[in-house]
Amino acid sequence: MASGAGVCKTENCGPGKDHTPIPALRRLLLWNCASECDYTCQHIVTAQRVAAREPIVQFHGKWPFYRFLGMQEPFSVLFSLGNLYAHWDGLAKVRARIPASYSLRPFYVVLAHVGIASWIFSAIFHTRDFQLTEELDYFAAGANVLYGMYYTPIRIFRIDRPSPRRRSVLRAWTLLCVLLYVCHVAYLKGVRWDYTYNMAANIAAGIVQNILWSWFSITSFKKSGSLWSIVPGVVVAWVMFAMSMELFDFPPWLGCIDAHSLWHLLTIGPTILWYNFLLKDAQADIAGAERYKA
Repeated sequence: MASGAGVCKTENCGPGKDHTPIPALRRLLLWNCASECDYTCQHIVTAQRVAAREPIVQFHGKWPFYRFLGMQEPFSVLFSLGNLYAHWDGLAKVRARIPASYSLRPFYVVLAHVGIASWIFSAIFHTRDFQLTEELDYFAAGANVLYGMYYTPIRIFRIDRPSPRRRSVLRAWTLLCVLLYVCHVAYLKGVRWDYTYNMAANIAAGIVQNILWSWFSITSFKKSGSLWSIVPGVVVAWVMFAMSMELFDFPPWLGCIDAHSLWHLLTIGPTILWYNFLLKDAQADIAGAERYKA
């Protein structure tokens, strides 16, 4: 494929060559003669391998997708936007249904904003894969996972409640998480761009919050018997199943849908469920506080 793309570039992309016109939308998404040659040669090779009943192979570490409106991985973009909407809708619900005086509300508002940013950068990266868009996607995803680890103990152990000791613990925990994120980005950007380390760091942060929420579900259900108390455990199991899609990497169906895009699809539902849980949890907490005062 490399030699084919090289011939294509030599014959079509040099000075004074009779270039094939590139549609305006593709030019807007930074497709040029060289990237058009690369895309075309990938699919020529893939078609030849399929016709010969040979396995489809990756190019530059990625499967050959059929682009749509200039987007390299259209279904990953679509499902990223679905996740973005789930956080956007969750933000609207938090603002509308949780009083501003509720101490956990600011943490949930930030949660939604971090989620929105994460999925915006995911959609951008899957639209066009460049070094910059990849870095922004990874850094935003890391912030999303780390923020989940940050606010989880705040809710479970109610570090948000006003008291001098809790305020000190909250400041220390906030500072620690900020330092962890700064060091994470500094290492990836300034020392080594390490995919294995990045995955390990995100998995570690995810495991911490998954263990805490699973413990919360079990203990809360034993106390209350409420089905809503097991929602965090259900969401944890759902997200872990969604992440398992990454383990079953396969060539994209019809050149469009791969395991990664299915992972994005399967995270939309638990996100919607999660915000509904946060609303129910906050409303129950507020109602309990009012009964206690009465």
